Amino acid sequence: MPSTNFDIIVIGAGHAGLEAALAGARMGLEVGLFTFDKTKVAQMSCNPAIGGVAKGQLAREVDALGGAMGLIIDRAMIHFRMLNRSKGPAVQSPRAQADRAHYAKFAGEVVEATPGLTLIEGEVAHLELDKDPTAESGYRVVGIGLKDGREFGCRAAILTTGTFLKGLMHEGERKSVGGRVGDQSSEHLSDSIARIGLRMGRLKTGTPPRLHRETIHWDELEIQESEPLTYKFSYWQSEGYSPLIKEGLPCHITYTTDKTHEVIANNFHRSPLFSGEIQGVGPRYCPSIEDKVKRFSDKPRHQIFLEPDGLDVVEVYPNGVSTSLPAEVQIAFLRTVPGLEEVEMVRPGYAVEYDYVDPTQLLPTLSIKSTPNLFLAGQINGTSGYEEAAGQGLIAGVNAALWLQGRDPFILGRDEAYIGVLVDDLVTRGATEPYRMFTSRAEYRLLLRQDNADLRLTPRAAEIGLVGRIHGDRLKGLLGEIDGETQRLHSTRISPSKRVREKVESVSRGEFKKPSSLSEVLERSGINYAHLQEIELEARRNGDEALPTQTLVHPRVAEQVEISVKYRGYLDRQIRQIHEQKRLESQAIPINLDYLTLEGMRNEARQKLSLVRPLTLGQASRVEGVSPADIAVLMAFVKRFERNGAHPSQASGNDLKQ
Repeated sequence: MPSTNFDIIVIGAGHAGLEAALAGARMGLEVGLFTFDKTKVAQMSCNPAIGGVAKGQLAREVDALGGAMGLIIDRAMIHFRMLNRSKGPAVQSPRAQADRAHYAKFAGEVVEATPGLTLIEGEVAHLELDKDPTAESGYRVVGIGLKDGREFGCRAAILTTGTFLKGLMHEGERKSVGGRVGDQSSEHLSDSIARIGLRMGRLKTGTPPRLHRETIHWDELEIQESEPLTYKFSYWQSEGYSPLIKEGLPCHITYTTDKTHEVIANNFHRSPLFSGEIQGVGPRYCPSIEDKVKRFSDKPRHQIFLEPDGLDVVEVYPNGVSTSLPAEVQIAFLRTVPGLEEVEMVRPGYAVEYDYVDPTQLLPTLSIKSTPNLFLAGQINGTSGYEEAAGQGLIAGVNAALWLQGRDPFILGRDEAYIGVLVDDLVTRGATEPYRMFTSRAEYRLLLRQDNADLRLTPRAAEIGLVGRIHGDRLKGLLGEIDGETQRLHSTRISPSKRVREKVESVSRGEFKKPSSLSEVLERSGINYAHLQEIELEARRNGDEALPTQTLVHPRVAEQVEISVKYRGYLDRQIRQIHEQKRLESQAIPINLDYLTLEGMRNEARQKLSLVRPLTLGQASRVEGVSPADIAVLMAFVKRFERNGAHPSQASGNDLKQ
């Protein structure tokens, strides 16, 4: 018999596991969080940074939904930059370098402070399965068994195993078992997953060597200063929390050379990536340095960012030279790089390959279709990145809780969040290589900005109890202020008196000749909200008595109002596109439909749809290999049932063929 029973068991305490466990506990359930090492909760195995292009949006969405990532990085931050600041708000993304050790320390403190959450150290060897005739797989998870013989019962389980499922590390010809340097591999858990009948594969990721700070010639390198550490990833940051340091540490930039590429090319035969030793598929968007040299032989150099690993450590992270070449080759090519001529390695780089599960076998709740009380999140679903993992963990955790409570699932649409795009991409299109989020993946990215994640998501989280009522009420007040100020700008008009005209034309091209609303003035190129306040004050000074009394506006209100006014046309167009897409999303498809017998549909589409089993016509339209003509055929069948008065979600595949 199990020694302890939990409502939810979370296997793995990385970024996905942390958010999954916290979400389940916040929903009022008893959660057990299992990890190899209690001191490595949310360990940053690769680059100690949070955010980046699209990843910053994910981090802020996790925070808006009550997650811990934003709170932790705000405390552990040692370098910050807002990426794409010169571009529009749709693609601006925050990125912060963290002190690696402090990030894990602060994550551990969050776990300790969370009621209903128990952290347990040990290797999970297998899932305890019981027969369940109502589940398609014939099983349900009732607990776990640890390698040391301990057993724990549960009503639902969440797998967040990262790179540890049969993890195998490669460093040149040398291979070692493990999901991360210094840690072991989960060798037996994959067998339990295979017993359920899930399709699995192998993926690969890598990490660069760590360099000794004191052996780098810093004065030869291009410096990249940090922006002020005043930005907050968390919307709920309390006044008592502040970064570890007042001023951010700099990063530095250098480049590979022809000699670097020569050393690497001469050792291609020693790379497990090219020798066939690595079977897993690696990420195209983040190739190893040997892959870059081979694939982009026309490029004379590749950029390397030297980023600090922390405040009181000697390790430096060379972002851009992930490698699995032998250690002696790594040190040889590194010493051909300007500034690194005498560098020493603290630790060589390596590649790791690991088992993952084809995510098209999951529902949008991230539960397995065939085993409803088993959820998957993070790299086990074929993704890469702390932020992608955290977003999935939160979705899996809250849906496991809702499922146990008999409540409706929490599913975010592609029009609501980057997390919604991420999950939909995974369950609809799958992952044949490690999946990373980009702004280009989000068709409604102007609506899904990093600056409005709380406005989009916190009210939804408050509805189900994922965040407290105080947060929900605070957001309602903020939304009311934004709406009120927007309406004021639309309804307030100013006249083009001489002084007002001069003020407007001094910051904006074109003449200002006719009375205009304040929103029309703000729409003009070159005018921001601060300019508008000065123009409005000038109009009042010049006797424009129709103007109401000017009141102080909160900076966040001003920010949101300015964006909504300046991008109104684009925003309205995206909203119309969303309404059109929702028509397809509302058309349900029977889960047991036999696509292979549908006439008028191409064979490729039948096979892909049979594999994914989409829930709606909208999801079906996003399945890779399915054309608009195939969707038209599917839509005709669905409409036939609607005309007969039956809802398609209740129709059987055989009925649909008749």
